[in-house]
Amino acid sequence: MTSPQQGPPADKHELHPRNRHRGRYDFAQLMQASPTLAPYVTTPATQGEASLDFANPAAVKALNQALLKHFYGIDHWDLPAGYLTPPIPGRADYIHHLADLLAEDHAGVIPRGKGIRVLDVGVGANCIYPIIGHREYGWRFVGTDVDPTAVRVARQIVAANRGLTGAVDVRLQPHATDIFSGVVKPTEYFDLTLCNPPFHASAAEAEAANRRKTHNLGAAAGTKPALNFGGQAHELWTPGGEATFLWRMAEESALLRPNCYWFTTLVSKKDTLPGLYKSLQKLRATEVRTVDMAQGQKVSRFVAWTFLTPEQRQQWRQKRWATQAAT
Repeated sequence: MTSPQQGPPADKHELHPRNRHRGRYDFAQLMQASPTLAPYVTTPATQGEASLDFANPAAVKALNQALLKHFYGIDHWDLPAGYLTPPIPGRADYIHHLADLLAEDHAGVIPRGKGIRVLDVGVGANCIYPIIGHREYGWRFVGTDVDPTAVRVARQIVAANRGLTGAVDVRLQPHATDIFSGVVKPTEYFDLTLCNPPFHASAAEAEAANRRKTHNLGAAAGTKPALNFGGQAHELWTPGGEATFLWRMAEESALLRPNCYWFTTLVSKKDTLPGLYKSLQKLRATEVRTVDMAQGQKVSRFVAWTFLTPEQRQQWRQKRWATQAAT
């Protein structure tokens, strides 16, 4: 295995150059696209700028509905109470950086179109990554989840939006501890996998993290913290936490060595990286990369790895990407 490569450091305040959400939210424009956002937007006399209460789960969901409608042509998007409402700018950043990862091996040209297949591990009821990835680059997606309700709702979102027709296949993962086993067929090939894993090791840890986030959002002292972005237990925590989840992912990825060009996953904690690198070295990954991403004041990262040799990757590109349209 080659030594893990660190991507160029990200500017903490800058999202990806192709990210549609780099500037301030234009609430007037968003309310015009989705009038249901209007009740949650306020314009304090002292500030003169429209604002949103990001500690209010209903406001966050209404904002997402407006962003998805205005920027991605998604007319019908809703979630059951308590399910994860993801911050769209950060999710879009992951997709754009993945596009760059493919382009690096393709003479700087992003492979586009339905010939590029992406596996989203833990697609969630929100189906955000497939929506953005398909609308931006035309990729086809398989999304998997262990929660039957999440699978049902994600399928409803796909069925309700004509722009997603034939682009997203949502599958139930029947075994809660499995990552790829049981949902990936032996004859299937993916150019990318992506994952936003459960970061916490317990419900108590997840609740403590939410209290800190709520405090940072300016919630009044003494109020009960609310999950402004929501999240079911399996979305927020798993026994052993992120490190154990990603160890299982690495182990299972080795069973699909020839089936995927790049395996990738978000990694929340820097302390998780050494163990993941060690696992991938033991499993004989041929290349490992770590890519930093900026998300507001926070710098996140994803790790990408492959088991293909340079010759196998060249053959893959010639077979699967040669006919893809240029950017």
